[in-house]
Amino acid sequence: MSTGSLVLDAQEQSWPLDKPFRIARGTRTEARVVVVTVTDGRYTGRGEATPIARYGQSAASVLAQIESMKSEKSLDRQQIQKLLPAGAARNALDCALWDLEAKISGKRAWELANMPIVPEVETSFTISLDAPAAMAEAARADANTPILKLKLGGDDVDLARVEAVREAAPSARLLIDANESWSPSHYREIVPALRGLGVELIEQPFPSDADEVLETLDHPVPVCADESCHTSADLPGLTHRYEVVNVKLDKTGGLTEALLLCERAREAGFKLLIGCMVCTSLGIAPARLLPSASDYVDLDGPLLLAGDRHHRLSYQNGKIGIPSRELWG
Repeated sequence: MSTGSLVLDAQEQSWPLDKPFRIARGTRTEARVVVVTVTDGRYTGRGEATPIARYGQSAASVLAQIESMKSEKSLDRQQIQKLLPAGAARNALDCALWDLEAKISGKRAWELANMPIVPEVETSFTISLDAPAAMAEAARADANTPILKLKLGGDDVDLARVEAVREAAPSARLLIDANESWSPSHYREIVPALRGLGVELIEQPFPSDADEVLETLDHPVPVCADESCHTSADLPGLTHRYEVVNVKLDKTGGLTEALLLCERAREAGFKLLIGCMVCTSLGIAPARLLPSASDYVDLDGPLLLAGDRHHRLSYQNGKIGIPSRELWG
């Protein structure tokens, strides 16, 4: 399979959110994604990625990277691992090539990857950063969701936010995500209380360039690397700092490297959280292959949108179904 005969196309799309989504770094009202299509004239594969400002990406930079691939004589998944850096552009292209391969072969992507697929997986639902009462109200509105992930901000209201949500959703499992917003003193101050509230996971408390402090702190609640973990090459530096790694296709640069990261992380003794950016079902579908080997799943991106694609993934009672052939893979 090569671009000798493949036509490559990419476009930016905007998908409005159901309501504004806020994390420690800022607020958004839409999901801006880039969709890549590759076609051999008979079959077409699609992939979606979300450019991430935190990593210096924009729709323009991602489209330019994909444009640069059009001149390549032959293009396959192994080759683009070398030609493009890990990130959104490689993710969209890698996933489009997986989809095309599935369409041409008549097999599903997980068969090509030689992986088991589970009929449904339980995902957490993310509650965006807000005042404690507003986050509690959001938790009540999602009372049937088995796992809630709370965005925290590193200020003196963090503990009150978690207490309010715990009161509103006494039986939900709780994960929290600080998006690099905490200080070591904030961590020391609130983590014991978070453990008492039944919090199971703390995601990326410190900036990725200042997370060595984790080697000196107690971990009564397991700590998960997100911004500190992009690809399998990052794993050696995480060993004494984190117990869990967050695998996102927009960070790994596609399913190909995500599969490798999952395998290597397991071998190194890490637990796995499969995560996502705010995106449509097309962005989630390839990541949906990974949960059969993971401990936590946070693939709720489409649930934050006002509308989703045709042939969208099925989300029912916190569980995600298998993607249809029409959607992806």
